[in-house]
Amino acid sequence: MDVQSIIDKVNTGLFIDGQWRDAETGDTIDVINPATGKVIAKVADGSEKDAQDAIEAAGRAQKSWAATPPRERGEILRRAFELLMEKQDEIGAVMTAEMGKSLTEAKGEVAYGAEFFRWFSEEAVRIGGDYMKSTDGKNRLMISKEPVGPCILVTPWNFPLAMGTRKIGPALAAGCTVVLKPAQLTPLTSFMLMEVLVEAGVPAGVVNVVTSSSARRVVTPWMESGIARKISFTGSTDVGKNLLKQAADNVLKTSMELGGNAPFIVCEDADLDKAVEGAMQAKMRNIGEACTAANRLIVHSSVADEFAKRMAERMSALKVGNGLEDGVDIGPLVEEKALDKVAELVDEAVSAGAHVVTGGKRVEGDGFFYEPTVLTNIPADVAINREEIFGPVAPIYTFDTEDEAIDMANATEFGLSSYLYTENLEKALRLSEQIEAGMVGLNTGLVSNPAAPFGGVKESGLGREGSQFGIDEYLEIKYVATPVG
Repeated sequence: MDVQSIIDKVNTGLFIDGQWRDAETGDTIDVINPATGKVIAKVADGSEKDAQDAIEAAGRAQKSWAATPPRERGEILRRAFELLMEKQDEIGAVMTAEMGKSLTEAKGEVAYGAEFFRWFSEEAVRIGGDYMKSTDGKNRLMISKEPVGPCILVTPWNFPLAMGTRKIGPALAAGCTVVLKPAQLTPLTSFMLMEVLVEAGVPAGVVNVVTSSSARRVVTPWMESGIARKISFTGSTDVGKNLLKQAADNVLKTSMELGGNAPFIVCEDADLDKAVEGAMQAKMRNIGEACTAANRLIVHSSVADEFAKRMAERMSALKVGNGLEDGVDIGPLVEEKALDKVAELVDEAVSAGAHVVTGGKRVEGDGFFYEPTVLTNIPADVAINREEIFGPVAPIYTFDTEDEAIDMANATEFGLSSYLYTENLEKALRLSEQIEAGMVGLNTGLVSNPAAPFGGVKESGLGREGSQFGIDEYLEIKYVATPVG
């Protein structure tokens, strides 16, 4: 497959009010292949004026889109699902070229992301309400759910298709128009998603996409426009906090999927074969560049040595290289800054006394590659204990009692995903209840599913995406009272 020829056919302008166009300034952003460090495309660098045009287009389209029958909205999403599956190979290849994950993983993300369109195509026709008598019997209370209005969607680079569909799907199903700001590092996948939506029949103005080298330059005008009624953001906790402050100033409804520091607890009675397999899933999905990634592997001391040995065997066997090449398991990190961060976390831990079981250094040559790494004996006061690694590094810690495991798991301001391996059902339920996280993978290393409510507690965010709850984030409750008799 000639990936560059596919990239050359992708629209790389802004998509506003049903039209592709250049940025007002004519400026562009370089898109880099992290496996080679080379420029593979140039995309429009949107301005404040472009952002204003986009939110105004969404505002104009809101009334007619909200009035579109739910079945029609659902059918458009269903067609978009089918088109994504038809274009799975092409979109996956472009995603790998701009982001780095293996082609197998990228194609898997297209299938996973497409499922959000299929799921919410079915939820569009299930938006309900209520009808009841007042307590004195003199009034009838009618409750409906109405679209919140134009929505700001800000997506990250690590899952450039699925994060878009997970937000766009429920918004469109609910009857909301949107403005989308994709990540600067991975805009091409978002453009291909937009092309799919247009082909599926989304009317002009309903979805608008503005890429920019400055998120603030685009998102701030949207939030201050007086048109937008909601923001949904996936990204770092620090940026999320700033957006929450801006949302408060403009009283916008918010959904925030922020940072993670997921514990992966392995009890003494765990099936180690299953636990190692789950740890590889939870740690190495997306090269470890995922908010759900197992950040701290907390293993009972009686099985820790064996667990570390098996993890090292699995990690060292992974093939590192350009994700477009056959047989590659682990691609590059998304950019040099990300590579530097991973190397810094490992180097600090090792300098303080951590033991490298396997890996532990950059891969020489072109691109932003880091060896799959397993660490043990990690000192308590190093940054890798507290910060998201966002790379192929598995630090292993030990515990002796359940209380120790729970204390270690909860010793973080984050609470997105978590993982627990035990063969004891009573223990599984007991510990699952004590773990402070929005999601628990019980004897599984994979928690993401379009039918499941995705989201966290504490500083990992607000609201839920996916599932039957996901569409509620884009709806407001309206109550109508009318006297009877």
